[in-house]
Amino acid sequence: MSSNSRTRIVSVVQAGSDPFDTPKTLSKFADLLSEAKAAKTDFAVFPEAFVGGYPKGVDFGVRVGSRDDAGRELFRLYSDNAIELGSPEFDALSEAVAANDLAVVVGAIERKGATLYCSTFSFERDGSLLGVHRKLLPTAMERLIWGQGDGSDLPVMDSSAGRLVSAICWENYMPLLRSYYYDAQPDFYCVSTVDDRPVWLPTMQTIALESRAFVLSACQYLERGMIGLDKDQFDAVQGNDSATVLINGGSCIIAPSGEVLAGPVFGEETVLTAEIDLDDRTRGKFDMDVAGHYARPDVFELKANIDAQKNVRTD
Repeated sequence: MSSNSRTRIVSVVQAGSDPFDTPKTLSKFADLLSEAKAAKTDFAVFPEAFVGGYPKGVDFGVRVGSRDDAGRELFRLYSDNAIELGSPEFDALSEAVAANDLAVVVGAIERKGATLYCSTFSFERDGSLLGVHRKLLPTAMERLIWGQGDGSDLPVMDSSAGRLVSAICWENYMPLLRSYYYDAQPDFYCVSTVDDRPVWLPTMQTIALESRAFVLSACQYLERGMIGLDKDQFDAVQGNDSATVLINGGSCIIAPSGEVLAGPVFGEETVLTAEIDLDDRTRGKFDMDVAGHYARPDVFELKANIDAQKNVRTD
């Protein structure tokens, strides 16, 4: 922990992973944590689907009304490399976090039963699990391969670094989700994403200004050559040359004032770091607190169902 009790050193990790080689990803995760530790980081955020991978550019053999055998086999491989809570692979994540003594949010493809979820796992610096967030609504063709989380998958987590919430990629364009999180008064609004568009930066600045939280946005940087499958198994629409960029980065760290503290960086893997002062949140709340004096509950009210949903109930 940083010497001043109100200062933190925070990092966003911009790196890619092979969706079909989880052991390799777990090793890379540990190496990147060591790099963050060397920068004296208290808290690090990793991209969407870092563990389990984001298979950008393939269609899994799907057309409206049909699926093909090759696509089913590719999905099987993808599912086999997803991670289950309590599995040896999950334990390896926890152990890497504890070995490096920093709090972490990491994007993962989670297998729960026979369904995959785009999730984030949040860990305390001792490797204990703070919470799991499952993406509420996969975007576009993501719905072919991932299920939907529910209201019980929206944890607000108190860590040694501060209070955390997690939103994945285009969930950040869901105004009511943002409002729910703002009401929790987070210190850190954590974004794991693969959105590498230049317009992502102003989105993150807007969220920082609305929430008066520090926004940590981590995006993958992924080249086709980082994926071990050949063209016959993984035929990326962007091209299959090893240097073809599938996801181009754009990670950033934003202050509650909307000021860019680090990034965005495109075109390479990197770890971005900034020293922050949590008291900047209070300074920012002086003139706008959307969950407090800048709210109008007599006019607008949000109702949230955060109960776990079940297909079968026996009570």
